[in-house]
Amino acid sequence: MSYSEQALQKIENGDIEAGNRLYAWALRKDDDDTLNSFAEELYSLGFDKKAKRIYENLLKKYPDEDSLHVNLADIEIGQGNTDEALQNLAVVKPNSDAYLQSLLVSADLYQTEELYEVSEQKLLEAERIAPDEQVVLFALAEFYNMMQNYKKAASYYLTLIKQGILKLSSVDLVARLATAYAGMGKFETSMAYFEQIKPGNKTPDILFQQGFVYLQLKNYSSAIDLLTQLRESNPDYVSLYTILATAQEKNGDVQAAYKTVQEGIGFDEFNEDLFSQAAELANQLQNYEAVEKYLKTALKVNPEQMRTVVQLSNLYIQQQRYQENYDLLQPYIQENDLDPQIYWNIAVSNEHLEKFLEAKQAYENAFPFFTNNADFLHAAVYFFRQVGDREWILKSLKAYLKLAPDDSEFSLMLEDYETNDF
Repeated sequence: MSYSEQALQKIENGDIEAGNRLYAWALRKDDDDTLNSFAEELYSLGFDKKAKRIYENLLKKYPDEDSLHVNLADIEIGQGNTDEALQNLAVVKPNSDAYLQSLLVSADLYQTEELYEVSEQKLLEAERIAPDEQVVLFALAEFYNMMQNYKKAASYYLTLIKQGILKLSSVDLVARLATAYAGMGKFETSMAYFEQIKPGNKTPDILFQQGFVYLQLKNYSSAIDLLTQLRESNPDYVSLYTILATAQEKNGDVQAAYKTVQEGIGFDEFNEDLFSQAAELANQLQNYEAVEKYLKTALKVNPEQMRTVVQLSNLYIQQQRYQENYDLLQPYIQENDLDPQIYWNIAVSNEHLEKFLEAKQAYENAFPFFTNNADFLHAAVYFFRQVGDREWILKSLKAYLKLAPDDSEFSLMLEDYETNDF
């Protein structure tokens, strides 16, 4: 047995100290082919530095061996050494036997640099060179899946599956295909593929994705069963709690949903989505003290989350806490692209606080977003009457009566304003 093989055996058994000693002997005593294979194994086990040292030593002896440059480039990418990776890849020319592999490594490099168009070009070039190469088709499938181009991703996954390849690089291709169809909104097709996966082969990610698809199909009981199974086996899989609680809520069990979200918070106390969902459920249970507690905690986690701001603002309006609502919204009112509900809530607070100029501006800002909301328009009519703005009274009245043409009081009011100059 070579020193390389002995070293690997020790490393895999967790005896790193002995593995290191044998590694040193391997560098001195093993032949180059054995060392090359040793480097590949070390890299696959995550010992990048050890693999890199072997490749660098081999390159000194074989400077024209392109596969060594490609392997080194792959390691440099993982270590964040972009320039060194590019230098190694630049050596490999299109007529080289290692060129195809260099294209795949280049694609990885450009993805890490977020140069996605260049990465795609490298992968497509690899496909032109080797249109039937499984690794190339898989790389394209994974690339398009990452880019959320699910239609293209599904096409490549399906091509591989039709070739009888159900798993590649420890990735379940049927599950990937099912997830891609879910991404396209084809939930029935997605579920058909999920159901082909044997229960024993379903990883936590697969269980979660299938549970999500059940939720989209409104099969709430199946979603609950699957996600409960995931919770029992992997309670720290935090993403499941939001989906499970949603399924429980849709299934009519708000109390169970609330308990689920609280359990999720126990695993991730910085998850603003869980706090926001907990607040929504507590509101349904009329536990308003808990609503406020969860929303304020969520805002501490992320003060810029507008959904949480709106939720807390709505609570203050509901409880007629107009000064607190005013104080809450002040830091946001100068921002662009505000949630329209914030304009409405600002208007209501300012009106009750008798800040009429600010209230008027807020009602005007909110108006274009609520022309199909009779409650807003009803309130706007009375406010503009209060401040005596005839133009806005007429605009609000006409918009309101389109939605409520049988409202005799407002019909008479409109007639009065149109026939009298006041």
